[in-house]
This record gives sequence, C-alpha cells and structure tokens, in this order.
Amino acid sequence: MCLQNEGFSSVQIYLVSLWEEEKYEDGIKWKFLEHKGPVFAPPYEPLPKDVKFYYDGKPFQLGVQAEEVAKFFAAMLDHEYTTVEIFRNNFFMDWRKEMTLEERMVITDLAKCDFTEIFNYHKRITEERKSRTKEEKLKLKEENAKLVEEYGFCIMDHHRERIGNFKIEPPGLFRGRGDHPKQGMLKKRILPEDVIINCSKDSKIPVPPSGHKWKEVRHDNTVTWLASWTENVQASVKYVMLNANSKLKGEKDWEKYEVARKLKNHVDKIRRTYREDFKSKEMSIRQRAVALYFIDKLALRAGNEKEEGETADTVGCCSLRVEHIKLYPELDGEKHVVEFDFLGKDSIRYYNKVPVEKRVKFLFQVFKNLQLFMENKQEGDDLFDRLNTPMLNKHLQSLMEGLTAKVFRTYNASVTLQQQLQELTDAEDTGPGKILSYNRANRAVAILCNHQRAPPKTFDQSMANLRSKIEAKKEQIALAKKELKEAKKEAKDNDTEKLRKVVESKKKAVMRAEEQLMKLEVQATDREENKQIALSTSKLNYLDPRISVAWCKKWDVCLEKIYNKTHRDKFAWAVHMTEKEFIF
Repeated sequence: MCLQNEGFSSVQIYLVSLWEEEKYEDGIKWKFLEHKGPVFAPPYEPLPKDVKFYYDGKPFQLGVQAEEVAKFFAAMLDHEYTTVEIFRNNFFMDWRKEMTLEERMVITDLAKCDFTEIFNYHKRITEERKSRTKEEKLKLKEENAKLVEEYGFCIMDHHRERIGNFKIEPPGLFRGRGDHPKQGMLKKRILPEDVIINCSKDSKIPVPPSGHKWKEVRHDNTVTWLASWTENVQASVKYVMLNANSKLKGEKDWEKYEVARKLKNHVDKIRRTYREDFKSKEMSIRQRAVALYFIDKLALRAGNEKEEGETADTVGCCSLRVEHIKLYPELDGEKHVVEFDFLGKDSIRYYNKVPVEKRVKFLFQVFKNLQLFMENKQEGDDLFDRLNTPMLNKHLQSLMEGLTAKVFRTYNASVTLQQQLQELTDAEDTGPGKILSYNRANRAVAILCNHQRAPPKTFDQSMANLRSKIEAKKEQIALAKKELKEAKKEAKDNDTEKLRKVVESKKKAVMRAEEQLMKLEVQATDREENKQIALSTSKLNYLDPRISVAWCKKWDVCLEKIYNKTHRDKFAWAVHMTEKEFIF
C-alpha cells in the first residue's frame, strides 16, 4: 500500500513502517522477552498496642489476619460505602472468614464493632505522609526511582521497553462501580504462588521472593503480558503489561482506530441492510437487525453470556431480558417510546427513553418488532432469544473485515466528538472557552456511552471555594471599575501624560480581572456539568486521539489542557503523527 497516496504524512509513514518492521508472522509478538517479575505489596504492619478495636463497648484484641481486614474497613469510615447495606454485609461475611474460631464466636454483629481508634490512627498516618519534609520526599522519590529502574523495564527483542504496571495491587476491600453486588468483599493478598510468569526460554527467569515460588513459568510469545494472576472477587485475570506508549501498544491502538475509521465507508450500506432486515420472514434475522440498530444508534454494549452466579446481573444488548424494556404507545407527549432500564458494565445503571415516531416508517418497525419479540414472554425471558453476541459478531465480520459490535461504539463515539467539536468550537472564544467547548463535546460522548461516576467527595467544598473566588473577583472588578472612573475624571480635569498612563493602567487592570472572572466562571460551569460524568473513560478507550490532537493544533490549545500525562503517554503515536487537518 502506498501510504503517501492514502494521505499519510512522512512522520506517519515512518512510524507505520517501524511497526511493520517489528511484526512477525503467525501471531508471534516477540522473539526475546526478559524481565524481573512483579513487585508485591509490602507485608502488613500490625497496629500499635495503644490503638484498640472495641466490640460491644469493650476492647477486643484481634489476630493479625482479622486486624488487617478490620483496618481496610476502618480506613473507609468517612466514605459513604461503609453505610451501604450490601457493602457492610459483604465485608462482614469475608471478615469473619479471616477470623479465628474464638473471634467468630465473639464478633457476630457489625453494628457492635467500633473502629474509631483505628480510623483515627489511619487518618493521623495519612496526614503525616502528606506533611513529609522535603528531604523525606526526596528520599522516597529516589527509592521509587531505584524500584522503577530495577523492575519497571523489560528487554523485548533488543528494545528496552517500559512496563506499565509492575506493582501488584495490595489487598483491600472491593468497591466496584454503581450498585455492584460484590462491593465490600475482600480482595486477598496476591502471592508469588498465584502468579504466572511469561518470558522467553533463553532469558534469565525472574527470581521469586525468598521462600516462595511462581505458580508457573511460561514461554508464550503469542501474547504481550509479562505476568498474570486471577483475583478472587470476580475471578478476573489481571496482567502485567507493557507501558501504554510501547511499540506494541501503540500499534494495537492505531489499528483499532483505523478499523473504526474504515467503518465510515461501510456504515451506510450496513444501516440499509439492517433496516431491510426489520421486515425479514426469519425471526432470528429480525432480532439481529433490531439489536444492531440499538448498538449503532444508542452505543449499547453487545453483552456476553455469563455463567449463573459468576458476576453481577449485568447485561448488554444481546442479553437484554423482557423486564429491561417497556413499550409505551404514548409517553410524555411522545409517540411510541421504548424505555430501557438495566444494569450495564460495572453495574452502572442504563436508563433511557427513546421515542420512535410512527411517521418514520422503519423506526416504527423497531417498535412493532419489539412488541412481537415480547409476546408470550414473562420476566426472566430473553428479549432476543434467537441471538447472542458471537452470532452477531460473526454476521458483522461478513459485512466488513475486523468489524465487531465494539467497533460501532468506537466509531460512533469518535464521530460524535468530531461533530460536536465542529459545532461548539468558536474561533472568537478565549482559551478557557475553547476548553469548555471540548469538554462539552467529550461530555456528549460520555452520555452516549453511559460513562457515569459518583460526584467526588470533595465536590461541594471545591465548588463552594470556587464560588467564593468568583464573588471575590466580582468585588475586585467593581473596585477596579470605580478606580478607573475616578482616574478618567481626574485626567479629564487635568490632562497630563502621567494621568493618561494611570487611566491606561486602570483599564488594563479591569480587563485582566474580567478575563480572570470569565476563566473562573467557565471552570465552575465545567465542573458542575461534569460532576457525574466520567470524561476520561471515553478519552482512553473510545475516542480516536488524533481528533483531539488535530483540534488542539488547529485552535492553538495546549494539549496538556486536554490530555493528562497518562493520555499523552498512551497516545504518543498520535501526538507525533497527527496534522491539524486530520478528519476521522
């Protein structure tokens, strides 16, 4: 393929050529891989003897295992999690598993447990860490740098590559997102005996900590992970991977977004096809067409089948049940409304009302098909009982190479961002105004993809502080205007060069204060609009970074205002290869 003919710049051609040079055949990712293994969480340090746990008003000495888990709960007492019934129940059940028989005999009611002294101790230690001296901070920084130097790099095919997450997460309590049914459960400590190491046969095998051994050592060069283990709460496999800006990661990201870009050349035909399939004589094809319509238009995840009891009762489009939607011939003045209400990924609630106008013929067919799919079904029955995710993806592969349901999500998210940026960006806006426009465009994507978050604990206080700054700035402007008025009057009565300079200085002071006020007000608007929206998720996973980089270059907006260090590292390839004329 001639990249120049395809509209690629010389920088893009260089990077793409480098990726192609590094590729191997038959799915091989590397030929040599050497690393030192992961860094494990430090051992638990017992509480001082004067820090007591109380049960039913009396001091009770916990064993080390039970005390460690109690400390996890105590550290969260100032968080609303510890007031949630399911969190408390799950914690108490798992905590009792870590107790001795004697401890279980005594501690039978969480409400009678007093963790106050442990909480205060934790808070004191946290404050002490925050108030470290400059020398202490420097020493800690040097120690971390040594750790990174030893464990934070690997050798892959003669390249020294940075490792992304070489530290294994310490034990704690699972929080989850939304109303996760497993929140509060104990995330157990990971030991070397839980860890599978992956490296090449001719490398130096990582040495496990003294007295331990690895679960297994593999030499699988068809994968890119360096170590893996299975966490106990959701039985999900965790990996030590290369850093986000490594060659392999960058190539994978670039390919993902190129597949999504490729969809724009096929999407009109695909949409015509599924609309025609609304009237198919085969029920399975009708169901596939309606599901694909929802995945395309509402950015629903496809959903995967899960074994009973494996995780929370979360669903995607293909696994929707009849209780997850309601059909209304008329609702709130809208005709033919479909109401969705279900728990999606991470137990985040998806709630949406989609009006389907009768005058739009093919959309009304969606409504009528849903009525048909729900006939003679009851709660617990699948809405799409003749469809699953593998069947849908197999069909999509026949329409376009590499196409899956997830590609639609990436495509629609990126298209939405680009369209919103074109509509919202005002060339006359100041820098803060343009950033607000960007965040509003990003917010539209986050809403489309249902990326929610709980408002930060400090939100109310930080907003109160910001409003105080705004009020103070308004007072400053009023005073500056008063001084300007007086200076103008004095200059009118006595026109001298010195007084004219004073007037000019006062004008600049007013303008400067007004600019600062506008910046603060934009900041307040931005925070308020996004307090329950997770903007970062779509930035990291669904939005082609070249759209954002091109927008920054076009409008002379500092990239650091849009992308934090994590984003800039992950998308270094896009920063280097994107011109301001880029169109998704």
